[in-house]
Amino acid sequence: MYYQSSRGQSTAVKAAEAIVMGIAPDGGLFVPDFIPRLKNDFMTAMSQMTYQQRAEAILTLYLTDFTADEIDACVNKAYNKEKFDHSSIAPLVKVEEGFFSLELWHGPTSAFKDMALQLLPHLMTISAAKNQEKREIVILVATSGDTGKAALAGFQDVPGTRIVVFYPQDGVSKVQQRQMTTQEGNNVYVAAVIGNFDDAQSGVKKIFADPAFNERLNDHNMKLSSANSINWGRLVPQIVYYVSAYLDLVAGKHINAGDKINIVVPTGNFGNILAAYYASMMGVPVHKLICASNANNVLTDFIQTGTYDRNRQFAKTISPSMDILISSNLERLLYEMTGHDHERICQWMKDLQQQGKYDVDEETRLKIPDKFWAGYCSDDETRATIKSVWEQKQYLLDPHTAVAVNVWDKYRQTTGDNTVTVIASTASPFKFGQSVAEALLDIADGDEFELLQKLADLTGKDIPAAIEELKTKEIRHKTECSGDNMPETLMSLLQLPD
Repeated sequence: MYYQSSRGQSTAVKAAEAIVMGIAPDGGLFVPDFIPRLKNDFMTAMSQMTYQQRAEAILTLYLTDFTADEIDACVNKAYNKEKFDHSSIAPLVKVEEGFFSLELWHGPTSAFKDMALQLLPHLMTISAAKNQEKREIVILVATSGDTGKAALAGFQDVPGTRIVVFYPQDGVSKVQQRQMTTQEGNNVYVAAVIGNFDDAQSGVKKIFADPAFNERLNDHNMKLSSANSINWGRLVPQIVYYVSAYLDLVAGKHINAGDKINIVVPTGNFGNILAAYYASMMGVPVHKLICASNANNVLTDFIQTGTYDRNRQFAKTISPSMDILISSNLERLLYEMTGHDHERICQWMKDLQQQGKYDVDEETRLKIPDKFWAGYCSDDETRATIKSVWEQKQYLLDPHTAVAVNVWDKYRQTTGDNTVTVIASTASPFKFGQSVAEALLDIADGDEFELLQKLADLTGKDIPAAIEELKTKEIRHKTECSGDNMPETLMSLLQLPD
């Protein structure tokens, strides 16, 4: 299998090269030249497999230049009992009849990004060796909260790499910020950007697209790569857990093999729901993919109208990992929806850059609702959902998962569809403990760690050890910069001369 740029101006490459490069030279995203289909008997063949075995089977279809032994080694280094606190890795929990929570937060940073970012460093190391890459790889990340810590944890002290994370100074939870600023490791660097996530993400994209800057790094024997979901090596592991969830539904006799399901995903950058879309293209029977947004509802408007318009007020919400107005992975969906039409993709991305908006053609606009439905909810609705689900179901939601549950309720009320539904639960409630405590205890202020303890006492749930230990960890990273000053800050963090 080869990987093309979504914009069609770069040479096709194998998986290992796409993973090391992160983003295509023309600014596009690497996309597989075809989506492999699961075998007709995959439900029978894979139902008794462990999560690790399922991951190997699916990754083998996409990483065709990796050997079976290489994939096996990567998978078992990533998904094990030392890294994950649940033997199923991504357990499927029945909340009520027809409603299942796919818990993706049992890894070391208590967020779904661990599902990919525990694997990516191992894929990256092997990919670099395959490409005979002698330069040090600098992993450059913009984060709305969860990706940063998961990437830092994944790449900590990995030989031949350094990792630099930029996060919006006031756009992450206190726990998320402390997770990043206390990160240990001899090859990790963190900087707060004065602005929002889109400022950080735009700055990172400009650095990748700047030939002169990349040449300066090359002069110092360094090469940029990415751990954001723009990197195919970050996205492909996410396909696995949607296939696995369907298999678990069948194995648990909650559905019959071949029955369609709905999948609800809280999303800002569109990567997580795109992985579900790829799973459906591979043969997982999906009725609707429900895209759940917070007040930054640019994706809701796009799916409903075909117009993507980021020219709107940016909202800071209690679901900060979704506070995004530029959804990078949407470019990959458009690539598939247009039949790999590079010209249209290039024009829309140019319009987005120059005008802050684009309109897809009528043919593409009409295709999207066949598979997708979209909705959004306010912070007040998010809090009310956390409270009602806990009181009625004794199931504790983080704010992002609560957004998904709220939008799913709106979907059912609008359509009357009661198809069995899997909701992607993207973070431990304790990662956003202040917001959850507000919803359940009506406490608006207070020390975050005291609130976490009150939340644990109320619910009888344990605070994850990795979050509990944060209150005594040393703050190690204090760098701040503006979005415009990110290149200079990167050079300073890497201790390179101007």
